[in-house]
Order: sequence, then C-alpha cells, then structure tokens
Amino acid sequence: MSDQPVIIPRSDHPISRKWISQNAIRVLYRLKESGHLAYLVGGGVRDLLLGREPKDFDIATDAKPNEIKKIFRNCRLIGRRFRLAHIHFHDEIIEVATFRSNITEEESAVETAVKVEAQASASTQAAPRTETAMPDAVLREPTISSASSAVQGSVPPERPRPPRMLKTDDGMILRDNVFGTPEQDAIRRDFTVNALFYGIADYSVIDYVGGMEDLRKGLIRIIGDPVVRFTEDPVRMVRAVRFAAVLGFEIEAKTYKALLEHKDKIALASPARMYEEVQKLFLLGEGEKTYQMLRNTGMFGVLFPHINAWIDTEEEGYPHIWVGKALDWVDTCVLAGRKVQPHILFCLMFGQYVEMKTAKLRSGGMAPLDALDMAVAEFLAEIVPRVQVPRKVALAIRDILWNQGRLEKTQGKAPLYFLRRPGFADAFEYLRFTSELTGERLELRAWWKEFIRSHPVVPGEAAPTPEKKTGSQARRPDGRRRRPRRRGPKPQAPKP
Repeated sequence: MSDQPVIIPRSDHPISRKWISQNAIRVLYRLKESGHLAYLVGGGVRDLLLGREPKDFDIATDAKPNEIKKIFRNCRLIGRRFRLAHIHFHDEIIEVATFRSNITEEESAVETAVKVEAQASASTQAAPRTETAMPDAVLREPTISSASSAVQGSVPPERPRPPRMLKTDDGMILRDNVFGTPEQDAIRRDFTVNALFYGIADYSVIDYVGGMEDLRKGLIRIIGDPVVRFTEDPVRMVRAVRFAAVLGFEIEAKTYKALLEHKDKIALASPARMYEEVQKLFLLGEGEKTYQMLRNTGMFGVLFPHINAWIDTEEEGYPHIWVGKALDWVDTCVLAGRKVQPHILFCLMFGQYVEMKTAKLRSGGMAPLDALDMAVAEFLAEIVPRVQVPRKVALAIRDILWNQGRLEKTQGKAPLYFLRRPGFADAFEYLRFTSELTGERLELRAWWKEFIRSHPVVPGEAAPTPEKKTGSQARRPDGRRRRPRRRGPKPQAPKP
C-alpha cells in the first residue's frame, strides 16, 4: 500500500466505456468539465475488470455535496452518517460521493497547527524584527478587548457544529463526513478489490492498495488492520462473506481470522441496515453458498440466534435442511431471471419454523388463525432485534401460510375466485416449493397447474364476487330466515 498509485493504462485492462452506463458517463464528464476530479469507483470497476455486469455505478469526486447539487439540477442529497448525492435519471440513479478520509478532525487540526507553526517560525527567521515593530502586548490588546466586547454585546454565540466524524467508545463509526484526497478515499474503503478507480480523463485504472493483485489471486482482503476496520463497521464482516460467495473468492487469512474472533460485534450493527444486507446476501444468485459460509463462520447464529438453535436440533433423527433447500430454490429463480420479493424469501426460508410454532399453539387449544397470528408475532419479535424485518413483510408471510388452506378447496367457484386474488401467486409459489421438498401434496399442485392452464388470467380482470342473497333468501347467523322489514306509508305531499 503506497501513496504512489499503480496506473494501469487503457491498453492493459479490459474496461470499455460502452460497458458503462451512459448516465454515469454523463456525470463523469459533467464533473470534469466543471473543473472537478471524478472517478468511477467501487464494485462497478471490480465487476468490469472481472467481465461481470455491474449492478450499479458509483462515482467519487473532489466536489463537495453542495457543489454537486449546484452542478446537477436532478440531484438529491441524502444520508447523515455518509452525506451522498443521488443524481436521478429516468430509469437509473447514479450515486456520487465526495472523497473521504479516516483522519479525524482532531488529527487534522493538529496537522494543520503544526504546518502553520512551522510556516510562522520560518517566516520569523526569514524576516528580522525592526525597531518600529509593535510590542506583543500591544498586538494582543485588541484581541482581548474585542473578545470582552463580544461577551458584553447582544450578539449570541455561534451554535457549535456537530462533529464530522463520530465514533463510539469501542471504535464503531457513527458519523463520517471528513473529506479527503483520492488516496485517503481509497485507503478508507473496505476491501482492496473494491478500492480501484477508473479515470474518465485517460481511461486508466488507478490502484492505491494492491487491489489488482488480489483480483488476480481471487482474494478478499480488508484494507488496514482487520480488527480496527471490523470494529469501525461490523457489517464489513457480512460483506466479506457475500463477496467471497458471489465472486467465488477466498477470504485472506488475517481477514478471516479477525472475522471469526469478532463476529459477535455484528449484533451492534443497525437492524434496519442488516435487513438490507440480508437481502443482498440471499438474493444475488448464490444464497445457498452464502448461507453455508455464514453457518461455518458462526455469523448466521449472530444474525438469527433462535432460528440457528432450531436448525441445530434434529427432528426424528434428521437435521433441518429446510433453509438450505429454500435458498437453492431462490437461487434457481434468480438465475432464471425471476424477481424474488423479500416476503417470498423470508417465507421460503423460515416458513417451516413458523408452521411448527403454529402447530404447537394449536395443540394447546388455540384457534387456527389466532395460532398463526401468534406464531408470526413471536417470529418477528425474535429476529427484529438483529434484522429489522418490516411489519408488512411479516403480514405477507402470514397471508401466504394461511392461504395454504384455501388451496385445498378445489370444488365449486372457490378455485376461480382465489385464482383472481392478489395473494394467489405467492401462496402457489410456496406450495410448489414445499411439495417439491417434502413430496407431499403433489397431486394438489398438479391439479392447480392444470386449473391455471385452463383458466388464464386476463390482465385487468377483477375477481368474481360472491352473489349476495337479498330479501327472503337472506338468513340470520342462527340459520333462521330474516323477516322482511315493514315499510311505513309513503309520506304525502302537503296540501296546498
């Protein structure tokens, strides 16, 4: 790792502008024309070098967030911990960040003070004092009087600004808006393979941290001291596993050792942020491989302690294989180009766990729907402290499991009515997976496949509504016919 970067010219790397989003190219050139330094950074450069299609394109620049907003009318500033600029286009959002540094304000202030003192001493030695120079006491007197007048005046003191960098006592970063240079920005990134820059000026790749070498070796190596970097942001441990699984890389030895020793710190990460990370873990086409790596490192137990304990137990002498098989199914869907929604993911992964809770509550005499509601509520209470699954996702899981009973009704108009309902597709997806895994209800799945084929859904077609009985056909809840309501005489118009 050196302050002098390794420059890989265009002739020595495979990145072409035609593989980069045209919106990202526009942003890079616009920043360059405005007099700013701008690079394509992060996973986009890594994927382009590996011949993969990038998921998104991120840009780093020396322009401050407010300066970026002035350049782009379609810009929105977001974030508190990291101040970012989102450039909105019709079908894409380009994320632009200012170069950052890990140097704190105190360290920066000390460095600045040392430089100023050195410059002042040098200028004092270069310019000898003359007899007409004013005494130090005279020079200091206006400062004292001005300070006293400011205290006595009516001008209120300035409100202190919040710190640009804020850490906990353990070293975890809570706020990080200290701007820096390209070199500092590369060093503060998480892994070497994610710290490569692509310059639009000469189309070269810039490497400050040895990322190109690790890319050739297939290594995930954290930048700097692994213990310090994992303490600053525990989510980096989760990201290390994800990158290793998705890219087919190995985690470098020191990085892996620190990950095993400090995995429990993942519990300190924001639950809302972990919900987003869990989706990335399992919805990129390598979910089953990622799951096995999380289990081997013990990180799955930190994320889902109750479910991990359930997986470790055996049922009828066999270990629970449900979660791994569910992720195999999800990987197949993702690789086939199908979009898997979060509620489908969590229901496939943890449906058996919730169903077992439901069965236990029903054995105690609870009504079926009440038991399911209670089981979903307990499941949500167990995982929310670590992974903040939204309530709407939990409700969707409940609906999928409850609708499994509706799939059993294959007589009369009930199948056609349910087929047109919004929740049918999710319920049938769960039926397909469970019947494939357990070998049960295969005939029911075949019946529904044939019914769907013979009753294609017309876009915009509403579900049929059951006929309402009126008049003498209507019955009371106790089964007796309702007596028609007597109507009084129609009011007559007043006589003139």
